[in-house]
Amino acid sequence: MTNPNELLARHKAALPSWTPLYYEKPMELARGEGFRVWDSEGNEYLDFFGGIVTAISGHAVPEITDAIKGQVDKILHTSTLYLIENQVKLAEKLIELAPISGEKKAFFVGSGSEANEAALLFASRYRNSSEIIALRSSYHGSTFMTMGITGQSTWSASPRSALDVSYARNPYQLRCALCRNEGRCNLLCADDVRAVVEEETTGNVAAFIAEPIQGVGGFVEAPPGYFERVKEILDETGILLISDEVQTGFGRTGDHFWGIESFDVEPDMIVMAKGIGNGLALGAVVGRAEVIESVAPNLHLSTFGGNPISSAGALANLNFILDNDLQRNAHEVGTHLKNRLLKIAEDHPSVAEVRGRGLMLALELTGDGLTPDPAAASRFLEACRTRGLLVGKGGLKSNTIRISPPLTITREAADEAADIIEEALAEIGAREKVG
Repeated sequence: MTNPNELLARHKAALPSWTPLYYEKPMELARGEGFRVWDSEGNEYLDFFGGIVTAISGHAVPEITDAIKGQVDKILHTSTLYLIENQVKLAEKLIELAPISGEKKAFFVGSGSEANEAALLFASRYRNSSEIIALRSSYHGSTFMTMGITGQSTWSASPRSALDVSYARNPYQLRCALCRNEGRCNLLCADDVRAVVEEETTGNVAAFIAEPIQGVGGFVEAPPGYFERVKEILDETGILLISDEVQTGFGRTGDHFWGIESFDVEPDMIVMAKGIGNGLALGAVVGRAEVIESVAPNLHLSTFGGNPISSAGALANLNFILDNDLQRNAHEVGTHLKNRLLKIAEDHPSVAEVRGRGLMLALELTGDGLTPDPAAASRFLEACRTRGLLVGKGGLKSNTIRISPPLTITREAADEAADIIEEALAEIGAREKVG
């Protein structure tokens, strides 16, 4: 096994300097089992980030790995120019699960970025418009077009966009200037969508795209009633609603299989990736058939989308999620963990907010007032690592701790993680007092 220091030196020499790596001493994760992982030096960790909200069923799950191995022994690749039985089965299952009425179609690609690209293509073709409305602090991918609709400068390497994009206010209650003095959400953030349509566009907008809970944005939840109000505004002129479920899909939020189902609205398209393949490179769009068929008569395909390996693994993963009712476990264990985090936060003023649903939870760390404290978040990650817990970061200022373990996590493991989180918060608090 390569020494981590040597591997880091080779990484720096061969890969771009802007490629991010966690921790002061980056690690290589060499093995995983369930919700635990081991680094190349043999250290064991609770995996509470799941490969950036991806390992939804856990690591080395026999039901999934056996399906992948079985397909590898048959044929590795054929391309989507040929019939692929597991691709069709997977599409049928996703169509059945999608909360969209009427005839639906599914289209497969290789990642979440590509899936959002496809959804935007379908919307712009169907509506004959290049105008898109997105949310501030949103993240939709790392390709040129998805960076162009991402509402965070940190993740937008270019000011150019293939689309005409306008940004609406983010429904971020902790930092919302519209309801701060009222002490409650007044949904004026939703009304801002109408203002954007009327003041910043031609009125002929193709789609409004949003994450039900913002992922990279720091697991920011839209307040109750938000999407209902927005959908009323969109329906006035026929603007499509695209629900970016790359991080919220497949039961992660606990109450529902899709994040958008927490609201009484029906999207026109759902975009998915990450959890669909449990680590395999796969993304998909499921939506109204007439919207997805709108690219005709042009040809459009994805060489690797829904290929034999990824579709076999994703189908096994989806069956594992459903057969083991992982959504229910996400709700039960996630509720228990959130209650523990809320209790812990009472003793740690650096935690400005505990938020999220199911097993998609976050702690926002701040200094004086609501000043974001990214340094504290970095120290927190290090303190958790030394105690055997891996978590993630997010938020516009990278001051939010993201917690997203596999949905197979047990209550006992959640308590173990909560204990570590409490110790880590105490450690960074003690350091700040000394400093």
